[in-house]
Amino acid sequence: MSNKFKNPPILLVEDNPVDIDLTLRAFKKRNLTNPILVARDGEEALNYIEKWDAGEQVPLVILLDLKLPKIDGLDVLKAIKSHPEYNTIPVVVLTSSSDNNDIENAYKLGANSYIIKPVNFDKFVDVASQIELYWNVLNEPLI
Repeated sequence: MSNKFKNPPILLVEDNPVDIDLTLRAFKKRNLTNPILVARDGEEALNYIEKWDAGEQVPLVILLDLKLPKIDGLDVLKAIKSHPEYNTIPVVVLTSSSDNNDIENAYKLGANSYIIKPVNFDKFVDVASQIELYWNVLNEPLI
C-alpha cells in the first residue's frame, strides 16, 4: 500500500451524528490539516475499498465505531485487516463499548488501538490530540 499523496485523509466510520460532530469539532479545534472522510455505516465504510482500488487516496488511519448499521464494525475491521492490499491501514476502534469481548475481538481481528469514547468535549479534544500526535507525528507509516 503506497500513499503517494502528501496529506492523506482520516476515515471516520461512525453512525451517530452527535459523535461525528464531536469528532469533527475536536479535530478542528486541534487544527488538524488532514481531511476527514465520514462513512455512516459499515457498508459505506467497505465501499471505500473499491474507491481505493480506483485510485482514491488511502487514509492515514481509520477511526472505527463498533456498533454500526448494515455491517457491524467488527466485520468492517475483519474485512480491512484481511484485505491483501489495505491490511496495513491502521485502524483505531473509537467506540462507547467497554465490553471485554469487544476489546478482545477487536485486537484479535487486527485493531491497532482501542479507545473508549469520552463523553466530555474537552476529554474528546484530548483524545483527538493524542490521535493526531501519534498518527501524524510519531508513527512511521508504511510507504
